[in-house]
Amino acid sequence: MVNEPEAFVSLKRAAAHLGVPAAWLKAEAEAQRVPCLPVGRGIRFNINAVRASLLDRAALEATAAHSAARPA
Repeated sequence: MVNEPEAFVSLKRAAAHLGVPAAWLKAEAEAQRVPCLPVGRGIRFNINAVRASLLDRAALEATAAHSAARPA
């Protein structure tokens, strides 16, 4: 677990902490859908920033789904 809220961790550690596959997190980072920091040939993640980004995205998707389900 990450003890410092501003700590940057490896792809593998971030994926494990967030409970998502590393390949999925890497693809999301490469598509710029989650915040990350390129470091050399790797990527580092701030878990709090990624979690906030995913929660924001989930809220937007839920709102869009709710709006689409409303009768006109």
